[in-house]
Amino acid sequence: MADTVDDHRYDVVVLGTGATGLTAAVRAAADGARVGLFERAEEVGGTSAWSGGVAWLPNNRHEAEAGFADSRDEVLTYLESLSHGLIERPMIEAFADTAPEVVDWLEANTPVEFETLAGMSDYHPEHPGGRREGRSVECPLFPFEELAEWAGRVTVGWQLTGEFCMSETSLGRKAPNGLPPGELERRKIRDERGSGQALIGRLLKGCLDRGAVPQTGCRGVRLLTEDGAVTGVVVEGPYGPFEARAGGGVVVATGGFEHDTKLVRTFLRGPLARAVSVPTNTGDALRMAMRVGADLANMREAWWVATIDVEVPGRGLVPWQVNSERTRPHSIMVNDDGARFTNEAANYNALGNAFHVVDVARFAYVNHPAWLLIDHHFLSRYGLAGYKPPALTPRWLLEADSIGALAGQMGVSPDALQDTVQRWNAHAAAGADPDFHRGESHHDRAWGDPAFGYTPQATIGPLDTPPYYATRVRCGTLGTKGGPRTDVSGRVLDVDGEVIDGLYAAGNAMGSIMGMTYGGHGGTLGPGLVFGYLTGRHAAARAAARGHSGDGR
Repeated sequence: MADTVDDHRYDVVVLGTGATGLTAAVRAAADGARVGLFERAEEVGGTSAWSGGVAWLPNNRHEAEAGFADSRDEVLTYLESLSHGLIERPMIEAFADTAPEVVDWLEANTPVEFETLAGMSDYHPEHPGGRREGRSVECPLFPFEELAEWAGRVTVGWQLTGEFCMSETSLGRKAPNGLPPGELERRKIRDERGSGQALIGRLLKGCLDRGAVPQTGCRGVRLLTEDGAVTGVVVEGPYGPFEARAGGGVVVATGGFEHDTKLVRTFLRGPLARAVSVPTNTGDALRMAMRVGADLANMREAWWVATIDVEVPGRGLVPWQVNSERTRPHSIMVNDDGARFTNEAANYNALGNAFHVVDVARFAYVNHPAWLLIDHHFLSRYGLAGYKPPALTPRWLLEADSIGALAGQMGVSPDALQDTVQRWNAHAAAGADPDFHRGESHHDRAWGDPAFGYTPQATIGPLDTPPYYATRVRCGTLGTKGGPRTDVSGRVLDVDGEVIDGLYAAGNAMGSIMGMTYGGHGGTLGPGLVFGYLTGRHAAARAAARGHSGDGR
């Protein structure tokens, strides 16, 4: 429950307590602004707290210190090579110019610390300006005991719970064989957490230190305007609605609209069957902005990810991201025709496009839903979604002693599936995938089995060890990319291209600057941190210029 608030007048109001909202709040508070920080849920952190906590912030000082050459021009060249006409040059210039500054400022002014993730590449490293490593950073472990009573008020997801940092996975290569049980026990002493928990914990501590205390159970529902400018927001709190006035501006950082069926059906370009984000992402910012005449951008896109339905104790049946799982050898994906249809090891955002293919003769999405096929070699070596033999095979995983028998359970032509597996096995023996080029990109190899190094065999291996297994794969999302169109400071623009004074948007609540692409590991959080920083700074400066100091008038 939120604390009661007698004075609802602020310099800056921030809606949302994911990494974006917390960055906006701490940046504004550091400039002397009185910040009203509101969170719709009862717990703070948003989807950022459920994530790996990696941020794609190219050309940062840690990258240079680690010996990785980079430049502003190379960053822009890389992003424009992926644009397909959807990326606006001024927006990515603002991102490229500010990303290094965000790293430096957060480290100098908050508990946030960053480290370069060795081995984590851009998602299209072979494109012009792409890099094999250096641009992605993460926070080291953070002791949640420093948050006192707030330690238990940060949301925790079911897949990445903060037990480890991403650099301690097979991706980051720090601990490819896992962490020793003794180290995991040691971390419990001070409640040390990594991944998204570390990032949120550090940002939250920075906000608390500066008096920007989140008010939970408070949902922004309608913007307040005077003479065309936004002056605050109506908030539905646990004790009833109230008006939060903002002398400098309102920053909407409430995430996307992936949990709203109507908005998804209206705007997204293809099927979205699952969302792996917090359930409060129902388009609050989008609706509020549309009511005051905001223009919209990038509405058809999302941060796509492949998912399977998994039973998790205490959670029930939940969508589980299959990212590294589908990139490892002894696995393929097929459609209901029993045919492979894509490079299974492609980055998860790009892979989403394969689910959106329509057969014009059948007028059907021919690759959605799909199937993930693995053999016993895969399952016994890597496991899948927390399951590993000799435990009983879970209900969500089909099992058979032969490919033909498995096809019967899947409802797929046995002949077609057997032909597909035989063709894949022949290519695996040759160490190449001429059909879909799996294993040719450095990205594919980096996400595979580290025991094989950066070779095609890290991701290419036959399905030749019975029993065989299959599970349904559905198109999911980390969050949607569409929202109000903004300028380079994060100020929302109206349908005529004019600034709506006092209204800012950042993170997944704004029209993403990334178009249909994903720069690299942390490609969602990186822009979120940058535009959270820019909006918080600009709103605080606007309040100061207007002579406000929390009076909201």
